Amino acid sequence: METVIRKSVSSFRSKKGDAMTDEKQLQNTILEGTIRVFNKKGLKFTMDDLAHELGMSKKTIYTVFREKEELFLAMVDYLFDSIKRSEEEVLQNEELSTVEKIREILGVLPAGYREVDFRQLYMLADKFPTIYAQVEQRLETGWEKTIELIERGIEEGVVRPVSIPIVKMMLESSLEQFFRRDILIRNKLTYTEALDQVVDIIVNGIKRGSDETED
Repeated sequence: METVIRKSVSSFRSKKGDAMTDEKQLQNTILEGTIRVFNKKGLKFTMDDLAHELGMSKKTIYTVFREKEELFLAMVDYLFDSIKRSEEEVLQNEELSTVEKIREILGVLPAGYREVDFRQLYMLADKFPTIYAQVEQRLETGWEKTIELIERGIEEGVVRPVSIPIVKMMLESSLEQFFRRDILIRNKLTYTEALDQVVDIIVNGIKRGSDETED
């Protein structure tokens, strides 16, 4: 009898686990579709646009996300979580020097998102303040490993003894300006181009030159 009960419990847990996996896969499919349709139409895309992009009914989408704002909030977290996973890949890459890792970490974007038109996010602050607040919160947190990397560079003598809070503020402020104003669109710069330039300025400013000596 106990064996039968154990098998029944195990089967129930397995089915429950499969259901949760399927739900997560559906959520991720919708979020990937959201990123694609956002890249095509910006924040003005409709749920009809998304349903057409995914080839599924709006009813199915609404079983996962009840409204567009909830969908956007999930997309923000999905993007930042993907960036964090890419950061971890950089940290684990033993072929990169400390300075190379700092450069990659500061400008990291998952390969599949490098062509996404993030310039459109400048409209978030006015139209979706809750979502913009989430973007700001994610920009300002999760810096621990980057800070450790810069500290290691200072210890190794390959990075100048800079104020890390200032470096953090410089990158955060630049990204926040990208997301608050249409400066990139007006200057015909893609988000990736602008990010790469900001990272180059920061890294070239903090790395120690070959002719420099430690104080």
